[in-house]
Amino acid sequence: MLVRIQLFFVSLLLLAATTARAQLYSSADFDKKYDGLLHHPGVQIESAEAINNMYNYKFALADKEFRWLRLRYPSHPMPYFLMGMAEWWKIVPNTDVEDYDNRCLALMDTTVTLAEELYDKSENKSEPAFFLAAAYSFKARIYSERKKWTKATFAGKNALKYFEQCKGKGDLMPELMFGDGLYNYYAKWIPENYALLKPILMFFPKGNKEQGIKELEKTANNAFYTRVEARYFLLQIYSMENQYDKAYDMSKFMTEQYPDNPFFERYYARSAFVKGRLNEAESASKDILSKIAAGKDGYEGVSGRTAAYILAYINQNFYRNTAEAKKYYQQSIDFALATNSKNAGYYWSSLLGLGRIADAEKNYDQARAYYTEVMNSAEHKSAQYIEAKKAVKDGKESRREERRKRRE
Repeated sequence: MLVRIQLFFVSLLLLAATTARAQLYSSADFDKKYDGLLHHPGVQIESAEAINNMYNYKFALADKEFRWLRLRYPSHPMPYFLMGMAEWWKIVPNTDVEDYDNRCLALMDTTVTLAEELYDKSENKSEPAFFLAAAYSFKARIYSERKKWTKATFAGKNALKYFEQCKGKGDLMPELMFGDGLYNYYAKWIPENYALLKPILMFFPKGNKEQGIKELEKTANNAFYTRVEARYFLLQIYSMENQYDKAYDMSKFMTEQYPDNPFFERYYARSAFVKGRLNEAESASKDILSKIAAGKDGYEGVSGRTAAYILAYINQNFYRNTAEAKKYYQQSIDFALATNSKNAGYYWSSLLGLGRIADAEKNYDQARAYYTEVMNSAEHKSAQYIEAKKAVKDGKESRREERRKRRE
């Protein structure tokens, strides 16, 4: 009898929980209080855990919740946009991988279709304009990664058109400032670094990098849906602008928030290494390699080559453990080759490290082979190429000197 009573109360509790959730989303009166979903507290509460799971690479858990939002709001672009974002974050660890492109683009296309319908029938144009701008931005990001410049330009112009609709409303809705900040920075940065794209950007408004950084920082501190996206871009921007203190602080914080996010952990290992916080860099790098070995989602060769190089450098220059250094340098090289990244600095630097060790061990032929590979793969203006070329020249002179001494 007691067991039956317990089961009865358990069933009542489950029914109450189900009803509470249903009331949160099925109540038309509740939904009518909010003009759209971006400010809808119920949607924010329900999606917060899903978004956190997505950024922490728990995609199955995130997808379950995104599908619930799609069931509740089948005509709204938000669920499809969030599902598309999840596909993008599967691409983030190694943007050369194209496995997730089609699904991401399809979900962003659905977002555009639903957002256009919402835009046409809604008095509040800001929310559908935000989703249109964001969806087109993601499409442009993928197309630019694939060097499909015409499609990227078309998507970018559409994104800009809808960002213009949102412009100036950042103080009311921090989500909308994300687009302003992103555009202002990259509209200035791209022509400075990619001369071939200057003719295309002549048709776009001028940017302002300093203003863009400030707008992204404000979004990173105040937005809900675009907060982490702003931090994702800021991490890269801080590194490009040599603002290593900010890169370290943000990457450490984001790794603490999302410990299984390979992008944030990779940046944490890198920025800690650059800052000379070698204990932290070593710990993060070992964690990355252990996650790769365990097959955790998102952990692969791009993160691996970074982590292995950091461990090699620390072992060679601080622990004086040549055997471990050689092992990790070779591991970094293997990761680079597995990801078709012979043009990466970690590949060149790992070869140089092995070359230096071979020189110290008087294995001159092996050292020359490493240096020659650096010269064959590195950019001629790079520090690695210059060092390798000098090492080959010095090696020839050293061997000539040794032969001269033997003859004497």
